[in-house]
Amino acid sequence: MLYNLKEILQLSQKGKNAVAAFNVFGYEDAYAVVQAAEKLNKPVILMANRDAIAHMGAQIIGSIILQLAEKSTVPVCVHLDHSLTVEAVGDAIEAGFTSVMIDASQLPFEENVAVTRQVVEMARPKNVSVEAEIGSVGYSDSNMRTNAVFTDPEQAKQFAQVTGADAVAVAVGTVHRMVTQGVNLQFDRLDQISGLLEVPIVIHGSTGVSDDDLSRLVRHGAQKINLGTTLRMAFGNTLRKQVEENPKEFDRIRLFSKCMEAVQEKAEEKINLIS
Repeated sequence: MLYNLKEILQLSQKGKNAVAAFNVFGYEDAYAVVQAAEKLNKPVILMANRDAIAHMGAQIIGSIILQLAEKSTVPVCVHLDHSLTVEAVGDAIEAGFTSVMIDASQLPFEENVAVTRQVVEMARPKNVSVEAEIGSVGYSDSNMRTNAVFTDPEQAKQFAQVTGADAVAVAVGTVHRMVTQGVNLQFDRLDQISGLLEVPIVIHGSTGVSDDDLSRLVRHGAQKINLGTTLRMAFGNTLRKQVEENPKEFDRIRLFSKCMEAVQEKAEEKINLIS
């Protein structure tokens, strides 16, 4: 069942549960995530990020995950993650994505507002939801040139009100692309933001969050939890093991089988923690 972001987040209850959002890079991991959601009878969000779009284009990856979403027995949202340009948002909307994120968080506040409002005006007539970011979540990858800035609660309230975004991503201590757990989260800051915002709060970079803190994020108001690196590690590490144990195997479908099982298992684990 295909939902947009606004619709699927209405299924969550603030402070009680959230919807898991997973970055996927093709059929194998997207299928595994949907299988996990169906097994648990939980809604889920399939996200394509800039790397996935650069690799195969919005039309191609969009068609794959849209078909999986439409055939699913649970609500599934198809979301563009961390788009930096209005043009990329337009491509995703044209490809059928039901939700888009415009990330203008590195721009001054007024420019972030202006770009976000432009995207909202573009997306809303097509029933496409919009996520935006205020403050900025950093990266563990030194090649990513971004300035990490904690979200100011009052500024977040103003941003949500003037942009009309359907969901707002905030920075409270998470870090993108972490391969180990252990970030220090500012739950007091999240509480303040949650008390001021009327739209759902999104947490990015959640692979580095401990299992206990992942559940705490939900209790403190997060309604969309983004995860990507954790699935890539599950897939990649399992693939490496398959190649090492089967050095003469060249059929990627056979090699991918256990990778898909590992991704499904990890997705189930994370969904259970937040829902």
